[in-house]
Amino acid sequence: MIGRDEATSAFKAVSEPTRLRMLRLLTVNNAEMCVCEFVDALGERQYNVSRQLKILETAGLIRGEKEGRWIYYRLSAKKDPTAAALYRLVTRLPEDAVFAADQQRFRERMCLRSDGRCRVGIQTPSLTS
Repeated sequence: MIGRDEATSAFKAVSEPTRLRMLRLLTVNNAEMCVCEFVDALGERQYNVSRQLKILETAGLIRGEKEGRWIYYRLSAKKDPTAAALYRLVTRLPEDAVFAADQQRFRERMCLRSDGRCRVGIQTPSLTS
């Protein structure tokens, strides 16, 4: 069971729209994603994606695991009832136009994987500079 401070940190983490979108991609798809896949799926710049992922990780909602030059992010493996309830809530949010577009870009981006892993880097030309 987590305490009040941890719960507050988790709720603050998902109060920002980009972080909520990130968490939704991970929960709805039961997926793991690298930074460049988040960049392409969300249409956000790499520095912003990295910053937002760090906040989610610090809040204990996700964890990153380095694999070669990539870091793959997934939901935290902790058996925390508060985090589990938050994941369920995020999964059940109605799919609006933003979530639908994220999901479509996510599906397209996952098709570029080789052996189940990202090997191509950022693919959205406007986000590579």
